[in-house]
Amino acid sequence: MTTHVPPTISQFSQPGDLRVGGGALAQLPDVLKTLGLCRPLVVTDRFLLDTGPARRVMTILESQGMAPRLFHETVPDPTTDSLKAAVAAAGEHGCDAVIGLGGGSPMDTAKAVALLAAQGGAMADYKAPVRNDGPALPVIAVPTTAGSGSEATQFTIITDSVSQEKMLCAGRSFLPAAAIVDYELTLSMPARLTADTGIDALTHAIEAYVSKKATPLTDGLCLTAISSIGRHLRRAHADGSDAEARAAMMVAATQAGIAFSNSSVALVHGMSRPIGAHFQVAHGLSNAMLLVAVTEFSISAATARYADCARALGLADSGHDDGAAARRLVAGLADLCRDLQVPTPREYGIDHEAWHRLIPVMAQQALASGSPANNPRVPSAEDIEQLYTSIYC
Repeated sequence: MTTHVPPTISQFSQPGDLRVGGGALAQLPDVLKTLGLCRPLVVTDRFLLDTGPARRVMTILESQGMAPRLFHETVPDPTTDSLKAAVAAAGEHGCDAVIGLGGGSPMDTAKAVALLAAQGGAMADYKAPVRNDGPALPVIAVPTTAGSGSEATQFTIITDSVSQEKMLCAGRSFLPAAAIVDYELTLSMPARLTADTGIDALTHAIEAYVSKKATPLTDGLCLTAISSIGRHLRRAHADGSDAEARAAMMVAATQAGIAFSNSSVALVHGMSRPIGAHFQVAHGLSNAMLLVAVTEFSISAATARYADCARALGLADSGHDDGAAARRLVAGLADLCRDLQVPTPREYGIDHEAWHRLIPVMAQQALASGSPANNPRVPSAEDIEQLYTSIYC
């Protein structure tokens, strides 16, 4: 591992109560009782209501004498408009907590609702570079995918319904008070979602490791997560019932989430958010579309760090110098995306004219998010435009 000494004193944050393992969901009432809470708003989506997990959570809570309210109207890539009904529901019920049940979108919604219910205002008031450390309702995160890491981060992403900007909002206001990380909730994930969320977790770990804000505390989490994802993602994708692979991916996603919550993501994420906002591409998939090209663009500025990532993924060993290992990382990531059938924007069905017309806008939105500044090689707007052009294919 290449030693990286951060230039300033760093803070390290994670949920105060992490329950990890198969069957951990049953401990949700105990988590709430420990925090002195009993009237949570359960924020989830229609899919998890229809397939059973949301009803299961309600039953578990009600059986312990709690008074939950269910909100199941979250949408993929939540918007400022989509938050209104959830905030109203929290107020009407007199909620003392918010439970985010689902993938990144329900958890992002839960975090935003928790802050707005306590402080009011509009989400645009809280977007980066604003740092949010003020009051919020306690959030208990219950992920049902192994990818976003949102259960362990101090970030939420909300799209402005007017401008279509994907707003990055950061600070301890968004850090869950507790998280239930139960891999059994992921056993029914379809292959496409498994691939997209798995590459999302890998992107988190790689970017957190090469970030200019990386610290020795986050480095170990990153490399462990990268190694585990390298061994288990293809297995989980090929066989969704592979409990060992699912459990390993769930832990790796949380490790990567803790890591990037403290050392930040970089250029891939800065560029992926505008793709999701303008073309309704799932966050993990838009990261996957970018990962190879952005890594190749960046390796010259942090060759040793990218080489560590290659070794953790099993793509290189001590016999490869850093330059060769970093190049093998680019090739190995391309192989992984090919094996997991990651489409290009063109293959996904995005219109050629619309994509190229919006490239200047997306480049400016990427830079405005602040994430590209954490990249080992800090890009110009022109660099970002060229990268968007190159991945369309």
